[in-house]
Amino acid sequence: MMPSNEAPIRSLSDYLPAGAFELVMPYLDQYNVHLTITRSRSTVLGDYRNAYANKNHRISINGNLNPFAFLITLLHELAHLITFIRYGNRVESHGREWQQQFGELLKQFLQTRIFPDDVSLQLRSSIARPSASSCADASLMRVLRRYDPVRQGYCLVEELVSGERFAIKGERIFIRGEKVRTRIKAIEVTTGKVYLFSPVYEVKKLH
Repeated sequence: MMPSNEAPIRSLSDYLPAGAFELVMPYLDQYNVHLTITRSRSTVLGDYRNAYANKNHRISINGNLNPFAFLITLLHELAHLITFIRYGNRVESHGREWQQQFGELLKQFLQTRIFPDDVSLQLRSSIARPSASSCADASLMRVLRRYDPVRQGYCLVEELVSGERFAIKGERIFIRGEKVRTRIKAIEVTTGKVYLFSPVYEVKKLH
């Protein structure tokens, strides 16, 4: 395992909750995983690439995640790895086989009391059918956000009221609209185009 800056493997413990490093390392060693800790990516929290030719299994995790979100994302990607070893490309990426494997990994770690009670409760409620992405599990994202560093001026889209303005990366400015099923409409000020946001997408609130 080597992060982007080629830090020693022990640095992984800096990104994980207390007690998790010793449980994670046997998996990384067993499957000879090349783990990269990356900069923030807005579309994914982690990524898995299967081994081929002389390449190892590769997992990348966003380094800006809080320790509990980092561990959940790492287990998510390890579940992809183990599922690939067992089934190759014969099953769906986030199908029943992956769900079962991810659930088994979560159960193992939930028995250790590594996660806070509120995170454990939310994980247990979704363990039967975990989401394809932690980002897609709005209830889990709300709980995990409690453990993020406070960012002054930032909030979730759902915390805005209709008509309020907000900005995202690149300083694109939007006006929050109504909620449509599981998404929230927003109009981009410069183009007038309508976009749908996850209610737990973090944005910069404008006054």
